[in-house]
Amino acid sequence: MSKQLDHLGVSAFCESMAMMVQSGIQTDEAVALLYSGHRDGGILETALEQMKKGVEEGQSLSSAMKETGIFPRYCLQMVEAGERSGRQEDILFRLARYYAQQKTISEKLRSAVTYPASMLALIIAVLVVMLWMVLPAFTGVYNDLTGSLTASAYSYIRIAYAVCWIALIVMVVIAAGLLIGYRMWNSGDRAAVEKLLFRIPAAARILETMGMFRFTSALATFLASGEMQDVAVLDSMQMTDCAPVEEKLKKCAAYMEEGHSIAQAAYEEELFEPVYGRMLLAGERSGNLENVLGRLTELLEENCGNLVDRLVGVVDPLLSGILMLTVGLTLLSVMLPLIGMMNSVG
Repeated sequence: MSKQLDHLGVSAFCESMAMMVQSGIQTDEAVALLYSGHRDGGILETALEQMKKGVEEGQSLSSAMKETGIFPRYCLQMVEAGERSGRQEDILFRLARYYAQQKTISEKLRSAVTYPASMLALIIAVLVVMLWMVLPAFTGVYNDLTGSLTASAYSYIRIAYAVCWIALIVMVVIAAGLLIGYRMWNSGDRAAVEKLLFRIPAAARILETMGMFRFTSALATFLASGEMQDVAVLDSMQMTDCAPVEEKLKKCAAYMEEGHSIAQAAYEEELFEPVYGRMLLAGERSGNLENVLGRLTELLEENCGNLVDRLVGVVDPLLSGILMLTVGLTLLSVMLPLIGMMNSVG
């Protein structure tokens, strides 16, 4: 199957499997129970049917999941690691939380993009109406009243047209750029889009925070599965989807090759903010590194959400201000000749 299960679907599957394993149900019985409970004809039902046959034939859960083609690579790696370490239940619960968090962040980012895009479309629609309906109507009224526009009145109308056209061109260019970027992102050419986004400080900080969130969440899960720290860092590095974060992690991995721990490497290479780095050091010294990583993941998720909200809080008023300013200047320009006529009549 080419289509993959979404984050919410992966989270629900992992949590259901974890609860059954926790209850003492064997893997093949758990998959059979899940299959019997899905009759929606979706990709998960088809995958569960295939997995049911696989585990009944003696396949491991991770192998059966891999053959369906609907589960993310990270999920498959984690399930396989859980099987090797004998911590399948814990890993499945961690995966359920991880993909639930990913779903939350994805929805927040989607809503952060959707509202400004809607405002942008509204601004373009208003400007088109102003240029093709409102301004020609005012021009026609003035011509009917005076026979022809005076030089002063014509200059005001020309200013109104200029303001609308400039604003419309700028908005159309921005909308076209967003549309092209969206299509490039979905078509697999994310590197070019990210390169451009990293030139915008606010967007770069959001992307880096998201990359660190994915890394810490993956690292905590890999360590919980029994992986060595250096191997866990290298495997977690692939989950970041962020080139600048990967560069920092490569430096940490090189530092760890000298015999240092992940907490020491993260602190020395300033992978996290100083307060987070000290948290890791304290957690490692107390033997509580996994829990500290879990808490750090929650903090990064919260910070990412706050950064997105802050960016939306700036962009939305900015677009609203552009709309009001453009419409206000245009209406003022076309009303000035009318005011002059009323004064001359009076």
